[in-house]
Amino acid sequence: MPPTAAGSLIGPLRESDISAIRTTTLTAAGCAALLLATTSACGTVENLTAGQKLDKAADRLGEQKSLSFELGLDAKPDALMKLAGGQGDEAMPPTIAKTFAGAHVTFSVRSKKPLSESGEKDFVGMGMKVSVPGGTLAEYRLAGDFVYFRLDMQKTSELMGFPVPSPKDLPKGEEGLAKALEGEWVKVDLSDVRKNTSGKSSNDPKDSGGLDEKTQRKVLKALRGAIADDVTLRSAGTEDGTERIVAKASFRELLTDLFDKLGPLKDELPPGAGFPTAKDLKDAPAKKVAVDFSITNGALSKISFDLAALADGKKGAKVPLVLKFGKAGDISAPSGATEVPLGELAGGNPFMSGAAMGGF
Repeated sequence: MPPTAAGSLIGPLRESDISAIRTTTLTAAGCAALLLATTSACGTVENLTAGQKLDKAADRLGEQKSLSFELGLDAKPDALMKLAGGQGDEAMPPTIAKTFAGAHVTFSVRSKKPLSESGEKDFVGMGMKVSVPGGTLAEYRLAGDFVYFRLDMQKTSELMGFPVPSPKDLPKGEEGLAKALEGEWVKVDLSDVRKNTSGKSSNDPKDSGGLDEKTQRKVLKALRGAIADDVTLRSAGTEDGTERIVAKASFRELLTDLFDKLGPLKDELPPGAGFPTAKDLKDAPAKKVAVDFSITNGALSKISFDLAALADGKKGAKVPLVLKFGKAGDISAPSGATEVPLGELAGGNPFMSGAAMGGF
């Protein structure tokens, strides 16, 4: 593959490594979310019982005022290298495998009301943290009137393979940006962020990548139909107070049926919501795949899916993608943060893009 601008920027963390993991991760996460959202539609008595349990367990999450979602891989580096494949120079570097295997992303939220009843004004804090072996790579918090963030530029430089500017090289008057480069907390006035994104947004949900309520109901009905036709659910027993429910389906049959049912809605979906071609679906793995759901104290506590189940010729490599649910950690406003004008951060902060901030 010829080098690209992105590839040259990434350096040792090759574009092919990122693409392979990103594709399989999003596929797995999408399957897990799909199964979670639509389980009650399944048809047999056993399916219905397991589906009802999952529905109730998911409802329990909405009853809470504090919640965190932690997404990561429960895998050893050598298993990840085996899944990625490749030999010699084409193999995933051990340092990258170690980083991915130990990395996880945590999203946290707190509200004055149960989350299922909360509106925008009810939320008192939101946060996201990216952790890698050895510490926190990046962290973002929304609290009060400010957006807070910090980024370990040294670790980022080591992973991405390109140097970062030294705070000493910055022009005078950019002390706030210097603090950011040093990995300290900085903050941006939320009103400035909203002003910066307001002109780029639209009142049409389709233009903003969202769906109106009517279209959401149609999509959900299509998803329920696919799940009812193709997915089986069973209880795998209870251990130490946690019940495990397993959902199984042929990956190719589920995808094909799903997009067949979504086809009539294609014109109602946001622009860019691409559909796979017939060849894409034909090439999808036909094997049975399973998603494990764990229920603890009546609430959904974990979803797990083995990415290796979708890989051909990777027997013996177990690479579970795990989504854990728990209470939110500290997402309060950090003390001592340096305020930085939004203009100083243009193009330099991954959390300040319209995609990341457009919802606030």
